[in-house]
Amino acid sequence: MGIARRFINFNIKVCRWIDGFLPIALRRDGNEHFLSQILPGAFSNGSLVYDLGGGSEPCIRLEDKIRMNLRVVGIDISAEELAAAPSGIYDETIAADLCQYTGRGDADSVVCQATLEHVYDTGKAIRGIASVVRPGGRVFIFAPCRNALFARINLILPESIKRRILFAIFPKKGEGHDGFRAYYDKCVPSLIEELALQNGLIVEERNVFWISSYFSFFVPFYILWRGWQLVSFALIGKDAGETFAYVLRRNVGGGTGARQGSV
Repeated sequence: MGIARRFINFNIKVCRWIDGFLPIALRRDGNEHFLSQILPGAFSNGSLVYDLGGGSEPCIRLEDKIRMNLRVVGIDISAEELAAAPSGIYDETIAADLCQYTGRGDADSVVCQATLEHVYDTGKAIRGIASVVRPGGRVFIFAPCRNALFARINLILPESIKRRILFAIFPKKGEGHDGFRAYYDKCVPSLIEELALQNGLIVEERNVFWISSYFSFFVPFYILWRGWQLVSFALIGKDAGETFAYVLRRNVGGGTGARQGSV
């Protein structure tokens, strides 16, 4: 292990130590919470589930699919990504641009994890999502927030430079889908809620998360980032989060729905 890697690992450990003094709400990992606490609610025995944007790495595990007798449809803009998914995970694959796609309105559950930030028009994507789910069915969304500091930097940096920096500091991110071009179009909770209601999706649950790993490689950057969060929250509230997750339900009566309780 080189000096640079030891330096980064040391800073990461210090940042984790500092996080230990913060309230749990400020150090709850959004993606982990979504996968372990929210997503299981998307699956019931024999249900039809759509995975939107999962491609080669769908959220649904093959063993869960078999155990619960799920039918799974994968939609991704890349046919190659869909073809690279674990064998047997998808019962049907659809290579389509979510911003241009119109679904069959038959899904019991729709999962859209870390996908909305990569679409160029989130309004059209939400319309596409709403067209997939049946009345009474639910949509499970997880996405990073456009106002997060890492997102603002991501939008400024050229793609090639961004990938080199990201994968040099966090090598494991190169093993997954991190580094794909991100637009973060309308990727803030308040706008997601507006778009959902416009498309007949009722907000059942909202979770906003306040932790990410991008600045933990250097303690002074981490402290500045936490300061940015504090100021941003004072100005724009929930729209200042790092990531967010929603559970939405398709309005049975059609048309737009009234806002339900949220967390």
